[in-house]
Amino acid sequence: MLTSAEPDVIRVLGDPLRWQIVNLLARETLCTTHLVEETGAKQTNLSNHMKVLREAGLVETEPCGRFTYYKLKPEVLARLSGQFAQLAESARGAAENKRACP
Repeated sequence: MLTSAEPDVIRVLGDPLRWQIVNLLARETLCTTHLVEETGAKQTNLSNHMKVLREAGLVETEPCGRFTYYKLKPEVLARLSGQFAQLAESARGAAENKRACP
């Protein structure tokens, strides 16, 4: 089953720009400037989305001079993926279970 933290991660990933950012970070570690170029988002908007992703535990930062680099935390996505796989397996078995109406 999904724990209480995962619904927050799912909600965070539901935003199209954050989903795009996660996909970009799945390929390489990027700084804010790269993410602005790749997404076309304004820097302040992007910074707000990065804060949400950090607070959800999906990305971590790496300071490099005056730049901040972001990298994805794959273990969070792997844990979520495993929980979805368990949920799908449970649903396969539940197809045969039918509760009678009163």
